[in-house]
Amino acid sequence: MAQLRSPPLFCTTEISSERRKKQKQEDEQEQQPLGSLPEGPLIEILSRVPYMSLCRFKCVSKPWPALCSAPDIRKKSPQTLSGFIHFGINGVQFRNLSGKGPPMVNPYLPFLFKSYEFFIPGHCCGGLVLCRCWKSRHSGNNEYNLVVCNPATEEWIELPPCTIEWPDLVEEYLGFDPDVPSRFVVFALHLWELTEVMIYSSDTGRWTTVQSGWIQDTSLVGFFDCVFLNGTMHLMTAEPSIVTVDTKGEVWRQIDIPGNVPENHACSSIGQSQGRLYAWYIDNINVCQLSVWALDDYASAKWILKHTVNILELFGRHSREEGESYTMFAIHPDRNLIFLSDGKEKTISYDMDNREVHVIGTSDEFLEVQPYIPCFAEWRSDAH
Repeated sequence: MAQLRSPPLFCTTEISSERRKKQKQEDEQEQQPLGSLPEGPLIEILSRVPYMSLCRFKCVSKPWPALCSAPDIRKKSPQTLSGFIHFGINGVQFRNLSGKGPPMVNPYLPFLFKSYEFFIPGHCCGGLVLCRCWKSRHSGNNEYNLVVCNPATEEWIELPPCTIEWPDLVEEYLGFDPDVPSRFVVFALHLWELTEVMIYSSDTGRWTTVQSGWIQDTSLVGFFDCVFLNGTMHLMTAEPSIVTVDTKGEVWRQIDIPGNVPENHACSSIGQSQGRLYAWYIDNINVCQLSVWALDDYASAKWILKHTVNILELFGRHSREEGESYTMFAIHPDRNLIFLSDGKEKTISYDMDNREVHVIGTSDEFLEVQPYIPCFAEWRSDAH
C-alpha cells in the first residue's frame, strides 16, 4: 500500500511568497493615483477640475483624498456655483446645489466663535462673507466689528472701525474678485441718504469718505440686490434702477432697468452671469410672466431681452391664486440657469436653453438667499 506523503514544504512557501508579491504589487498600484501617469501632469489635470468634482474624486482610492485636498490644486481649481447661503426658518443655513451630501461649508462659521460671541453674516461676494461681529451679546446693536472671512479656508480679518454718523440704517457691501485675490473693498452707506459713501480698501487698510455722485432722491434696496462686476459695485434702487460706483469712488453712474417695472417692486432684481450684468422682472399682478434681460453694451446702457416664460407653467399651475407671488432670486454665474420660488411650497431651477425644470427644495428654505462660490486663493496673507 502506497504511503501518503505531505507535499514538500517549499511549495507552500513558494505560494505564500507569490501571494505576498502580488499583494505588494496591488498595493503599489493603488498608491499610484493614475497608474503610470507622472505626478506633475496629474496635478495639472486636477487643478483644472471644478472643486465639486474634486470632492467626488476623493473616493477613487486611498491616496486621492489627500491629493484632491492639496492646497496647490484647490487654489487653481476653477470654481462655480456650489450652493446658497440663506436665512431660513432655523437661521443661517447652506444648501448644496446638488441637494446631496453634507454642506460644503459650515454656515455657522464656527471659527469666528474663537474671537466673537455673536455675529450676523451679511453680504457674500466671490466666496468671501462680510459679517457683523460682537465681542459680547450684551454689546449695543451698533457696537459691532466688521469682519471679512472665507468659509472655505476659515481665514478672516477684522476691519478697522468705520466712523459712520448714521449706523442704524447703514448697509455694508463687499466687493471681491477671485481673479484678483489680494484685494477687496467694502462700501458702507445709508440706505436712504446717499450723500456720501465710505469705502474700505484692503490695499490701504483704512476707510475713505467720498461724496456721492448719484441723484439724491433715491433709496437702496439692500445687499441681496447687488452685483460686484468688473471692479464696479452695482446696487438696486427702489425706483427701480441701478446705481454704480467703482472701488475708488471716482466713477458714478445710474442705469435704468429695462421694461415697465413698477416702483418698489419686490419681484425685480439683478445678478451676473458669464461676465455680464442681468436684470429680471416678474409681472405677478397680470400675466405672471418672467422677463430676463442682459446688459449688451455697458457704455450706452443697452439691454437685450434674453428670455421670457410664463411662471405658472414652470410651477405646473393653471391660474394664479389671490395673494400668490413668485420671485427669481438667482442666476447661475456660468450657465443660462435661473432659480425661482413660489413663496409657499417649492423652489425650482429652470434652464433657459433646454427649458428643463427641477425642484430643488421648499420655499421656506430659501429666504434671503445669496449664491456661494468657494474660493481657495490666498486672498489675505495677514489673515488671522
